Amino acid sequence: MADKVNINNNIRSPKLRVIGHKGENLGVITKEEALAAAKTVNLDLIEVSPNAEPPVARIADYGKYTYETSKKLKEVKAKAHITETKTIQLSVEIGENDLMIKAKKAAEWIKEGHRVKIDLQLKGRTKYLDEKFLRSRMDRILAIIPTDYKIAEPLKKIPKSMMIVIEKAK
Repeated sequence: MADKVNINNNIRSPKLRVIGHKGENLGVITKEEALAAAKTVNLDLIEVSPNAEPPVARIADYGKYTYETSKKLKEVKAKAHITETKTIQLSVEIGENDLMIKAKKAAEWIKEGHRVKIDLQLKGRTKYLDEKFLRSRMDRILAIIPTDYKIAEPLKKIPKSMMIVIEKAK
């Protein structure tokens, strides 16, 4: 756990909203009454929400509480999927087989949930080619990607390349 939880005598607030060990609401009581209630059932008083007004405390076993919160945190981390933007670089004179390989790789990344940036490199005199011709080169790869996708960022030309970003269609 990232932040330290106050338990028993480390709790500073004089009044607390207390939740019992069975989940029942004991109401707003003093810290001493809450500690006494926790001691009668041989459990700890754990401050679960210190920023609330008044702070919320729970009567529970501290070891079990830390285990359950760390378990919930691990579940959240496991469910989180980090998407990356993968890049495919093309040149104007790319061959058909190379284009097919790059299209298959783009499809794999899209199926995994990543975004794919397709970058048509413009070197030397290719920077000054007709924009319709360059757009047709970009459309060539977009037409052969074997999976469903949507355009996340439209086609734009920057000085040394032309790029488009695609992602998985919902």
